Amino acid sequence: MAEINFELEERTTKVELPENLIFGRTFTDHVFEMDYDEALGGWHSPTIKKYSNLNLSPAAMVLHYGQSIFEGLKAYKQVDGRIALFRPEKNIERLNNSARKMCIPEVDSDLVLKALLELVKIDQDWIPTKKGHSLYIRPVMFATDPFLGVRPGNNYKLIIMLSPVGPYYPEGFKPVPILATDKYVRAVRKGVGDCKTAGNYAASLAAQREARKLGYTQVLWLDAIEQKYLEEVGTMNIFVHFENEVATPPLQGTILPGVTRNSVLQILRDWGYNVNERRIHIDEILSGYKNGNLKELFGTGTAAVISSIGKLSYNDELLNFNSEEAGELGLKLYEEITGIQYGRVEDRYNWMTYLD
Repeated sequence: MAEINFELEERTTKVELPENLIFGRTFTDHVFEMDYDEALGGWHSPTIKKYSNLNLSPAAMVLHYGQSIFEGLKAYKQVDGRIALFRPEKNIERLNNSARKMCIPEVDSDLVLKALLELVKIDQDWIPTKKGHSLYIRPVMFATDPFLGVRPGNNYKLIIMLSPVGPYYPEGFKPVPILATDKYVRAVRKGVGDCKTAGNYAASLAAQREARKLGYTQVLWLDAIEQKYLEEVGTMNIFVHFENEVATPPLQGTILPGVTRNSVLQILRDWGYNVNERRIHIDEILSGYKNGNLKELFGTGTAAVISSIGKLSYNDELLNFNSEEAGELGLKLYEEITGIQYGRVEDRYNWMTYLD
């Protein structure tokens, strides 16, 4: 494993966090940076350094051909004062899965985990201590070759940055309204729908903007072929709680294999629920709502952990659940997972990785 270099910026004043942290607006003093050069034999010069702007050629391949992937995870200040990351090895594993599909060189998982922990340790004063606050960790990898031509790059950069964030829902755990649409599609099988690549998010913006104009928080994507089967919700995986089953769409290459999704599946099975990863037809949602078989919908993801869905619109159908109170199962899962993350609930799965 390569040794990490340190080029630290000494802070002369105390860290003062904004009173109201807006997601993705505030960044810490340092970043981790590492470069890949095929001619030099691969990844080299892993360094933790001062956060600063990049010096990037206008011809950098990422700007023209979109070879860019990223991840998102969090570090938490637990109730006993310890600092812990939630399942970081799963995010690094997914980063490398995305890299393979996007023709980006994989990274040494042990080195990246070490870098994550070192970076968080150095900038630990930026971790908020208020309820529901955390330190968001964003690794990003992209092609840097100054070259115009469609091929995989020969040069890449990995950056890990940190951002203190408040709770996803500052007003409390409230249900969100979502819009299911067959006007747009997100991804097809055998494509890159299961990668956390920048282009997937760019492709979702038009539908997201239309949904917001209509008063909805996010878009529920349907499959690209028949446009009838549930896929995922913008920045989250979708779960459906029926009377005798909890179902979620299967990982068939079109949706992101969420770390929170994986965690929820394990918890639900341990709680004794009948859990199935299967295709869910939109008509099953509509009929389940009408006949009472559908109990609740919720999403899972790093940013919000659990998002209870209070209203779903699809064509001329409007499904109203509860716009004020979160669903019972979604709330129970939220309390369990955040309890583990903040140290209020026993970590019986050994999901938390602690700083030394």
